[in-house]
Amino acid sequence: MSKSSADTPLMQQHKAIKQRYPDAILLFRVGDFYETFGPDAIISSQVLGITLTKRNNGAASSSELAGFPHHALDTYLHKLVKAGYRVAICDQLEDPKMVKGIVKRGVTEMVTPGTATNEKLLEHHSNNFLGSLYFIDDNQFGIAFLDISTGEFFVAEGDREYADKLLQSFQPSEVLFQRHKQKQFKELFGARFYTYTLDEWIFQETYAQETLLKHFQTHSLKGFGVDDLSTGLVAAGAIIHYLKDTEHPNLQHITGMQRIDREDFLWMDRFTIRNLELLGGPNSEGHTLLKVLDQTVSPMGARLLKRWIVFPLKESSRINERLDLVEHFITQVDLRNQLSQHIRQCGDIERLVSKIPLKKIGPREVLQLSKGLQQVAQIKLHCDTTGNDYLKRLSDALNPCNYIAEKIQQELVENPPPVIARGSYIAAGVNAELDDLRNIASTGKEYLVQLQQKEAAETGIPSLKIGFNNVFGYYLEVTNTHKNKVPASWTRKQTLANAERYITPELKEYEEKITGAEDKILQIEAQLFESLLNELQDYLSPIQTNGNILAIMDCLLSFAQNALQFRYKRPQIHEGSDLRINAGRHPVIERYLSPGDQYVANDIILNKTDQQVIILTGPNMSGKSALLRQVALITLMAHMGCFVPADEAILPVTDKIFTRVGASDNLSGGESTFMVEMNETASIINNVTSRSLILLDEIGRGTSTYDGISIAWSIVEFLHQAPQQPLTLFATHYHELNELENNWQRVKNFHITNKEVGNKIIFLRKLAPGGSTHSFGIHVARMAGMPPVLINRANEILEQLESKHLHAAGGDEDSKTGRTSSGEASLSEKVKDLGGPRMQLSIFDIHSQTFDGIRKMLEGIDINRLTPVEALLKLQEIKNMIQ
Repeated sequence: MSKSSADTPLMQQHKAIKQRYPDAILLFRVGDFYETFGPDAIISSQVLGITLTKRNNGAASSSELAGFPHHALDTYLHKLVKAGYRVAICDQLEDPKMVKGIVKRGVTEMVTPGTATNEKLLEHHSNNFLGSLYFIDDNQFGIAFLDISTGEFFVAEGDREYADKLLQSFQPSEVLFQRHKQKQFKELFGARFYTYTLDEWIFQETYAQETLLKHFQTHSLKGFGVDDLSTGLVAAGAIIHYLKDTEHPNLQHITGMQRIDREDFLWMDRFTIRNLELLGGPNSEGHTLLKVLDQTVSPMGARLLKRWIVFPLKESSRINERLDLVEHFITQVDLRNQLSQHIRQCGDIERLVSKIPLKKIGPREVLQLSKGLQQVAQIKLHCDTTGNDYLKRLSDALNPCNYIAEKIQQELVENPPPVIARGSYIAAGVNAELDDLRNIASTGKEYLVQLQQKEAAETGIPSLKIGFNNVFGYYLEVTNTHKNKVPASWTRKQTLANAERYITPELKEYEEKITGAEDKILQIEAQLFESLLNELQDYLSPIQTNGNILAIMDCLLSFAQNALQFRYKRPQIHEGSDLRINAGRHPVIERYLSPGDQYVANDIILNKTDQQVIILTGPNMSGKSALLRQVALITLMAHMGCFVPADEAILPVTDKIFTRVGASDNLSGGESTFMVEMNETASIINNVTSRSLILLDEIGRGTSTYDGISIAWSIVEFLHQAPQQPLTLFATHYHELNELENNWQRVKNFHITNKEVGNKIIFLRKLAPGGSTHSFGIHVARMAGMPPVLINRANEILEQLESKHLHAAGGDEDSKTGRTSSGEASLSEKVKDLGGPRMQLSIFDIHSQTFDGIRKMLEGIDINRLTPVEALLKLQEIKNMIQ
């Protein structure tokens, strides 16, 4: 960008800084305002709703201008970032009063969706992850996630499917990757994420290692247990580089890294996470498992619960450890109530401690941190006497940090202001000089009152008063009525309409003493607070550990509360393969039933001896999909260490839950409902194991009937015959699949029951052995409010199709003739025969007895011996029968 000779020094400075941040909106501090210029101003005015004006640069050219007061930064910053813009905050680096000419300016912070720390940009109950993806090729990736607001840092590596699952689970606000991989990222992961690309050299293994070692100030990364994740560390190094590059130099609260191993957790792909409605989207209004389970009392607990839901445990010993503690909390009422109360009072320890190195923590928040540590001490006392080993271990790792907690209490006043600019937050007795200066400031003001009274008495001016302004400080104000009484030693400074203002040597002396003391007070308080923060830096790691342990306790206390409130029972996890759920309920649906309604519980048994695959049929809206989901959710909750909505649940250790539930298009990706369905099903078939739980709903319905039945049939056969023998629930409308029970030993038919009362269908929602033969689709259409004329016509068509034996056994359709090998017309041919509403008689309108008579008569005729006259007589006879 070339300098224009017409540019003012201020605009030249703006252009130079803007060149370094071309892809960000530059908030340029000018006096008491943040200004934006040119295209930045146009965007800001539109997003923020502020006035757009023109600024003359001293020549014919002019530049757009939009700004807002500096103290309103928090109000406007989050709006720009949430609208998807990167924002560079450019501050004045010098005191304008002390500088001749242009003030030095520089970008002090870059705010992007993934690096936000401002409270208005963060959800208390959700992490704000910055993600990083290192493409090795289109199927191998290094992956990392960091929440700068909490210091949590995760590293992983794996194939495309694993990367996709992690992106869905962590839901990062921003994803970094190599610059030339934009097309591949969109093809592989869609356009669901805000992304930013970095230069190739940043993703070099040696550079990443150097970056991480320098950050953690260690000689190796072995201590974090991630040194073998070389590609994951490349992604992690790119994150640290990006943070430094976006003006985030103070990252001392990022004290470690955690690995995410695929084998440590029960696997759910992103389709399953979506199909089971576990989390919902960022703005989801739907009912989700997270909303139902979350009775946590702290932001740390709420964030951890979200992660537990998408990363359930797979190791039975760890699962039972959690279940034991939940049971302990249920029985120990006082302990449960005390811990919940203390955790609630701790505040958001994780995010508070992360503000310390960022220098964004105020006196009030530091005091809250101290109060939180005092609560930690109380929690530790309660847990030390417990009889649960896991709780003792958790308690043992808690560190109340007594020294720094007490020091904060001693040095800060009881109710400090939120920001240091206001002063008056350091307690009395902490610093002798500070106490002296406060005394001077206080007594100095008292002296001014005494001075006013003394001068009034000496001069005989009863209305004399002392005031202050920023132009010439303290002054004596005399009304015009008494100005002839003013002594010659007073110096006049200002004339008003009705009064005169004067100063005296004595007044100026005390003014200097008072204002000097006030400035010095603010300076000493700031130094003491800075010193306190420096001491707090030594406690970052233990306080973060406290936050994590409190989050674990909070989640398990929430599980105990759910169990008590909603009749959840402890599941039994075993190493075998049998699954038995007695009186299981859907945890989400039962919570949102209409008042007075009761959830109909169901029993499910799956095993590898005689009931490995259940074919589930039943009417539309009868509850097939709900039954499938509840089996998955009960299994998932058990693996989280949570009690479950069932009278009894005996569950095998499960390594993968796969679901294909409901139809969804991916039109932006050019995929139909059926293509999406087949992609998801293929993913299941290709990744199945002996410990997998598979739930399939209406597979094959996105294509023609015969294609769909064929695909569904072959999937069931494949899963039954697979060496792994995965436990499978298969809900379908294709009643033909009931035949599979006769063909295969471990396939069993079940249906959801219903009852016909008059012309209405009542769904009983109860599972029973045997297959169903009717879908009641037209009945559901009537319930949905379809016009009666449409419903009547649908019934008419259904009658005709059924009378043509649409589902006659045997025969394959010939693609050329449209007929099956048994000679029966195909579905397409039968539908052609239906036509529109008829105005003439149809054989299907004839009373069934009449039709039977005609059929018998025709069957008794030998056409080869029939004369023309006899044929006409027979035709007349048929006509008479119809009439």
